[in-house]
Amino acid sequence: MFNLLPHHYTALVVGASGGIGAAIIKQLLSSPQVGHVIAVSRQPQQLDHPRLTHLTLDISQEQDRQALKKELTAQPIHLFFNAIGILHDEALQLLPEKRLDQLSAENLAQTMNINAFVPILLLATLQDSFKGTHPAVIASLSARVGSIEDNQLGGWYSYRASKAAHNMLMKTASIELKRLNKQSTVLCLHPGTTDTALSKPFQARVPNEKLFTPSFVAEQLLAVIAQRTPDDSGTFWAWDGQPIEW
Repeated sequence: MFNLLPHHYTALVVGASGGIGAAIIKQLLSSPQVGHVIAVSRQPQQLDHPRLTHLTLDISQEQDRQALKKELTAQPIHLFFNAIGILHDEALQLLPEKRLDQLSAENLAQTMNINAFVPILLLATLQDSFKGTHPAVIASLSARVGSIEDNQLGGWYSYRASKAAHNMLMKTASIELKRLNKQSTVLCLHPGTTDTALSKPFQARVPNEKLFTPSFVAEQLLAVIAQRTPDDSGTFWAWDGQPIEW
């Protein structure tokens, strides 16, 4: 239950066809407090629900971001959840780099674009839906490996850098949005290692008790969001409710 959000609030979930995004939508629709969920993904949505609207868009493309803006017509969005991200892509021969000699400009640019630039560009495009006096929570998936303070192992250059950039962009946006809407709350969230396609190639060394189901992660992250207030805007949180150092 989100005490700060109104009854029958509107939620927007981007990356709705991924494991965490789809689980977030199911959790939201199970709550009578939610009035309308707008789900955005590149693939058609399988779930059918009277309070769910699905839009098939690729928000990494400017024209699709503008199409989403037109669809929303500046209506107030009370909860925006960004679940898009990239760690590997076989088609692009993109894998986390373990050593400097594995770096390439193309993979760095692609990872940075999807994980950092696309979320902030979408936020910029949709800012009219967050301006005003209504409660507006903006929650975006990050990763603990994006913490500079926490980096003791090295490796995963482009993914680490992209999530650190994501965090800085969201932190910066939180300051501007506070001037546009005092009821805004911008949060970066670490979901833990979740059993999804994103983590699949890297699960072998993860203990069973630390590999979470998408439904567990969705429940945890929504609980973390529910505990935050506008005073927490521009902060970084783990799935268990613990703050993470930048």
